[in-house]
Amino acid sequence: MRSSPPAARRRPILLALALPLLAAGITLTVVAPAGTALAQAPAASGQPLRTAVDGTFAPHAFPKLDGGVQGFNVDLFTEVARRLGRPITVDSASFSGLVPALNAGRYDFIAAPVTVTPERAESLLFTEGYLYTEFQFGIRQGSAPITSLADIKGKVIAVNKGSAYDAWAQANSEKLGFTFQTYDTNPDAVQAVISGRAYAVLAGNTVVKYAASRQRQLVPDYVIKETRAHWAAPFRRDEVALRNQVEDALECMKRDGTVAKLSEKWFGSTPAKDDAENTPFPGYGVPGLPGYDPTPHEPHCG
Repeated sequence: MRSSPPAARRRPILLALALPLLAAGITLTVVAPAGTALAQAPAASGQPLRTAVDGTFAPHAFPKLDGGVQGFNVDLFTEVARRLGRPITVDSASFSGLVPALNAGRYDFIAAPVTVTPERAESLLFTEGYLYTEFQFGIRQGSAPITSLADIKGKVIAVNKGSAYDAWAQANSEKLGFTFQTYDTNPDAVQAVISGRAYAVLAGNTVVKYAASRQRQLVPDYVIKETRAHWAAPFRRDEVALRNQVEDALECMKRDGTVAKLSEKWFGSTPAKDDAENTPFPGYGVPGLPGYDPTPHEPHCG
């Protein structure tokens, strides 16, 4: 396995990469590798992996007080890069611009959580899921739990305006007999529950868990299981080798408990044994979707 170049040799490479980004006002985080845990590293070992996140999506990626970004996805892919023996650069950008920038060659992959759908899998190449994303309700501590969707009849549900959860509420409120309130941010929707203006907030499971870890009066509650999907890292369709290398690292991190530990750190609860954080999936990619390679493989974990 090729070793990373000495710091003195890496510095010009990273500086050359950083200068145009800094001139454009883009937040850049550079992390040097501390070692590797895979028996095989990419041919481009030592060259920075270029990626980006939506830096406003806590707890997956959000600003640090001293500059840069932090969060689950930043930690996750910094560790992936370390195991591949490569530095990593993480830009903070608008989510809507990430896929166009990836396709333009600006990034090697996207570190922001991206829901894998059949439509997206037709044009992008995905790793297996490292998290499941599901719609989940959060309720005020002491409220009767929601055991089925029938329990929200006559209740008021708070959602983030313009989100997928807002769209779900619009599509299902009449059928299920609930009313809903929209808020400009998810924290505002959570506060509506805490203050009693709404019975429950509907959001993504990781966001609900994170909000509950910061606001003890909020309790994660009923999950709409049929909304479950993989959150995974997308690559360009021609980056099969790099996709496979990153997936191998993710599988090793699932096996040794690293992904589960990061999940507990950022989302405030221990993932179940059958959650994606603990499940290395067969083949490469998301089973059953375009771009999936069912060929059996054994990642080389150190």
